[in-house]
Amino acid sequence: MGPLNRYAPPLAVMALIFGLSATPDLNSGLGPLDLWLRKAAHMTIYAALWLALMRATDWRRPVAATVIALLYAGTDEYHQTFVGGRHGTPVDVAIDGVGCGLAALAWWLTTRRRGRPGPPWPLRASAPTASRAR
Repeated sequence: MGPLNRYAPPLAVMALIFGLSATPDLNSGLGPLDLWLRKAAHMTIYAALWLALMRATDWRRPVAATVIALLYAGTDEYHQTFVGGRHGTPVDVAIDGVGCGLAALAWWLTTRRRGRPGPPWPLRASAPTASRAR
């Protein structure tokens, strides 16, 4: 896997997080449901970041993926302190950590079931195809 193929997905997720964090006042107008949706979005995007980082490390560095994701969560919350209508909080970093933890749990359970590290979903057919046989 080349460097672009390896690192483009986590960088794309980080760019998406940065763009959303730079948007002033992301209130959806849904009242109390808005808070729950935003927190679920935090967990989902950081789970995606953790998985993208794991893919970049060939599914073998869960601690590194977690540290990088949580450091990025901290810098993201700091970034939000400079955006009008937004504020960064340590609670959001903890919620981001829950997203990383849920992704790590899914990866660990899948790895344990299959007996080898790898993605939590099947990426390859069981038999090699003609294009992979070369």
